[in-house]
Order: sequence, then structure tokens, then C-alpha cells
Amino acid sequence: MLSTQTRLRLEKIAACIENGKEVSLEDMIFAEKWSKANRSAAGIIRKARRVAVQGKGEDGSLDEFMQIMDLGNPDPSTHLDSSMSVDDLYNFFKNDDDSMRRD
Repeated sequence: MLSTQTRLRLEKIAACIENGKEVSLEDMIFAEKWSKANRSAAGIIRKARRVAVQGKGEDGSLDEFMQIMDLGNPDPSTHLDSSMSVDDLYNFFKNDDDSMRRD
């Protein structure tokens, strides 16, 4: 469980990420450390990165729903592409990524 102080600091870092402002190395280390240890912290940072990459979804749109529900990975480099070969597809699912891990 996150303390109030930790949650507020993470939300401040997330707001900077969403708005494209510079985030200090110390703050990013703090955020990554908490993201690896706590699912709530990971969700806060992941949602901020999604908004930074995709922008805010329009009201009632699928993008808005995906952002609210925190579905999918915000990094487009991790998305499947129709031009992938069978080997690329195999390596994609073989990847030991934390986002594909079940707790």
C-alpha cells in the first residue's frame, strides 16, 4: 500500500510526464522503483505515459475507455504489427516483460 506522501509524489511526477515537462533523474528512479514494487504505482506511471504518447481520449471514445481502464501497453514499440514474421511473433510472446506477468 502506498503512503499518502508517496502517492502524492508519484502523482506529481505523473503530471509532469503527461504534460511533457522535464522530470529529474531522481524522480524517475523513485517512480521506477515504486512501479516495480507496487501495482498502484505502476498504474499511475503507466497511465501518465499513455496520455503523453496518445493524448487525452475524446469523451466516449475507445481511446478514453482504454485509458480509464488502464488496458494495453502505452509504448507503441511493444505492439504487434501485421508485417511481423513468425519468428518475431514467437519472440514477442517469449518476452519476459513485467506487463505480461501475472501475479
